[in-house]
Amino acid sequence: MSQLKDELESQIRKLVRPLKSEEQLTEVLRKRLTKKEYKLLLGLSQSDADTTIAQGLHLDEDTYGKLKAKLTKKLNQEKLKQELIV
Repeated sequence: MSQLKDELESQIRKLVRPLKSEEQLTEVLRKRLTKKEYKLLLGLSQSDADTTIAQGLHLDEDTYGKLKAKLTKKLNQEKLKQELIV
């Protein structure tokens, strides 16, 4: 299984069906997330350290925490979850 799928499964609280293919997930996520949110998700999926991701996105610690919380909240919205599952 891909790292992106693994990360999505860890971020999303309730998945009732399996996730789509990697290509389909990438397409949906690029449409629905901001560039920074998408880059954050990719960094998390590659198991990069929080400080490394924050530096790569040019964010301070506080802003990074807020962005991460916003990403988690967005990924758990039912409408987006429906687009991510088969």
